[in-house]
Amino acid sequence: MSVKKELPACPVETTLSLIGDKWKVLILRDLLKGTMRFGELKNSIGSVSQKVLTSQLRDMEKQGLVNRKVYAEVPPRVEYSLTETGFSLKPIIDSMWDWGVDYKEKYGK
Repeated sequence: MSVKKELPACPVETTLSLIGDKWKVLILRDLLKGTMRFGELKNSIGSVSQKVLTSQLRDMEKQGLVNRKVYAEVPPRVEYSLTETGFSLKPIIDSMWDWGVDYKEKYGK
C-alpha cells in the first residue's frame, strides 16, 4: 500500500522539492548515463562529501527517484540507478544542459 504525502500545490514547487538541490541534479545527470557504484558517483560529481552524497542518495531513494541495489559480497558492493520516475526527469536535465550551453556561449569567458 502506497502512502501519499502532502505535496506543494504548485507543480514547479513540487519538482523543486524533489530535485532543487545542486547535488541531486548532478546525481541525476550522472545516473542518466547508467548504473554506478557509490565511489564512481562520488568521483564523477567531484567536491561532494561522502556524508552529503549518502544523505542525498537516501533521500532520492525514499522519493522513488533512485534504486539502490546491495550485493551480498565481501566487501559489500552497492549500485545506484534511476527508477522509471527518476529517468522521466531526463528532458528536464537535457533542457538545463542546453540552456547552460547557450548561456555560456553568450556570457561566458
